[in-house]
Amino acid sequence: MLSAYVFDAYGTLFDVHAAIDRHRTAVGADAQRFSELWRTKQLEYSWTLTLAGHYVDFSKLTERALDFAFARFPSVDRGLRAKLLEAYLTLDAFPDVHTALTGLKSRGARLAILSNGTPAMLGSAIEAAAMQGLLDGVFSVDAVRRYKPRREVYALVTEGLGIEPSDTGFVSSNRWDVMGAVSFGFKAFWINRSGAPNEYPDQGPEREIPGLGELLQAAL
Repeated sequence: MLSAYVFDAYGTLFDVHAAIDRHRTAVGADAQRFSELWRTKQLEYSWTLTLAGHYVDFSKLTERALDFAFARFPSVDRGLRAKLLEAYLTLDAFPDVHTALTGLKSRGARLAILSNGTPAMLGSAIEAAAMQGLLDGVFSVDAVRRYKPRREVYALVTEGLGIEPSDTGFVSSNRWDVMGAVSFGFKAFWINRSGAPNEYPDQGPEREIPGLGELLQAAL
């Protein structure tokens, strides 16, 4: 049993497609592709800006990515923009989140979030999911103005909680994020809900599991 478990937020704890799901009928036939493009561009902007030495916070990147999706899918009503951005602040937590967090907490583990999201975005999502009492720390890339998978982002956890990377479990549904965490020295657990191919063979996770519901067993 590791002393701490740190979770990625978007895609791991919170369903990034929940905003579109709440307005799926209004978005129309292109809803799924629209949502996937919104997410893809959001991440792409974080990587390319970091590589170029620039920083724009995740809230603004989320807006820019949404605007790109609207431009790519002109059939979707731009009048939905405000509603979709509002929904993104209170994304649904996956059904297995609370079981995993409460189970680890009951074993004495410290729990934290490390995310690209801004403090305001994370605070809103955590409150909506009633997770406040389960977390010992919430770390945002805003503190270093760089995005994952930069090493200084993962160092926010070890410095903030005063722990060693080797004693920290890092949990993410994003394989590229797992790669970054393993490179930093964390013990990583990949939540592979979609059955995606296992990339980055030289930076593999401790365990690959289909959902957070299996994390309690994998963490033994």
